[in-house]
Amino acid sequence: MTDRRFDPSKMAKLDNPERRKALPPEKILSQLGIQANDAVLDLGAGTGYFTLPAAKMTAGKVYALDVEPQMLEVLRERVSEQQSDNVDLVKGAIEDIPMDNEVVNQVIASFVLHEVEPLSKGLQEIRRVLQSGGRCLCLEWEKKAMEQGPPLNHRIHSDEMKKAFEDIGFTVTSLSFPTESHYIMIAQK
Repeated sequence: MTDRRFDPSKMAKLDNPERRKALPPEKILSQLGIQANDAVLDLGAGTGYFTLPAAKMTAGKVYALDVEPQMLEVLRERVSEQQSDNVDLVKGAIEDIPMDNEVVNQVIASFVLHEVEPLSKGLQEIRRVLQSGGRCLCLEWEKKAMEQGPPLNHRIHSDEMKKAFEDIGFTVTSLSFPTESHYIMIAQK
């Protein structure tokens, strides 16, 4: 585990009432425009904060990728409890997504791109697995000092993130700030 990776012993932070109030997953996912049969990839799926709501929005496959076996095991239990039969768990890193080219319509990258080294490799992988016209929702911490979240030197300013997506060939179609600490960027292939 690099010093940038989320510590799985802190997974309770991923799904708490304060986070749900500030960043409601269904409302955020509505910006992605998931269609009835879309295939969706949730990068750094963790405990399923976005995976499980996405699975209710599509009859297509929802791939939940995480590098941490501990996270995938918790998510496996949650998927079973909710009887989400369209979720596939995938162990792997964002820098080397173990999936074929152009297999998903939508990608969710929630609070994970600041962990990717180098960022350009992760974005190339997202572009590779996305079908033409596919979209990526990037939810990240703005690069400003605050008590919560990753260290300031790990954060990526929204302007830098936009440029990084564009440098890989994406078109950034929207940028919003749901809180003073976070931004949501939608990038289209």
